[in-house]
Amino acid sequence: MSDSLHRLYQQVIAAKDADPSESRTARLLRAGRAKAAKKLAEEAVEVVIDTMNGDRDAVVRESADLLYNLTVLWVASGVNPTEVWEEMARRERLFGIAEKVPKKLIESVASRRKVVVLQSRRSPKRR
Repeated sequence: MSDSLHRLYQQVIAAKDADPSESRTARLLRAGRAKAAKKLAEEAVEVVIDTMNGDRDAVVRESADLLYNLTVLWVASGVNPTEVWEEMARRERLFGIAEKVPKKLIESVASRRKVVVLQSRRSPKRR
């Protein structure tokens, strides 16, 4: 599986220099991190909705879209999948592969994250 994501990552990197009128990936990357983050969130919500509706096939399709958009966000943020795999390996050593890092541990090690408001490109509504 990581091979597929690695190939996808390499193709997204290659698309950075593509013509945005011909490449959706190039267009998304040029729109910036906020747009990439918004697309990732949209796909995550679609996976949740399809899961709640019991639509297994849609969950599969939307999960592929979710992974694509996560990869685009990694590229936009300068994150290499290798770094993610290294973090997963570290967590596996500490907690097991099927466990998430306990929140108490995260909170004791790092301060709370700053909430960032994503700016809309739409013009403000007139009143």
